[in-house]
Amino acid sequence: MKYGMYALILGLFIYSCSSTKNRNLQTASTNKIADTVRIANDSLEYEIIIIEPGFNSWIVTQRSRGYYSEPFLENRNRQYVIEYNQRVLQPQRFNPNLYQQTINYESTIHYGYEVNYLLYNYFLFFEQRYNQRFVFSRGRRF
Repeated sequence: MKYGMYALILGLFIYSCSSTKNRNLQTASTNKIADTVRIANDSLEYEIIIIEPGFNSWIVTQRSRGYYSEPFLENRNRQYVIEYNQRVLQPQRFNPNLYQQTINYESTIHYGYEVNYLLYNYFLFFEQRYNQRFVFSRGRRF
């Protein structure tokens, strides 16, 4: 009984100390915990989870939100997703530890600026961190 009470108090303490940052955006909510970024929109039934050490500290050094237009981000994300998914399907040619699963990004769905901004920057981060180059990304700054 005594140990059960300690376990209950410890559990409540851990629960009360946990915190998540919620920000409601136009069509997406973003939760950031350590180096995990979760982007979700329940009405569109999509979710992007980026679990990558160093991504949060890296993204603050990049061009700010609003620098790129949304059509630019959507266009680049379509190109990145196509190339990325092709690499997933060729494990004999590309490292299967880097390209583990396909990304379901539909060009007909309007994901909103925040989703496109974070996805675009994740691809830039991915290229830089893992020394990968996508065909159309030549001439970009790092």
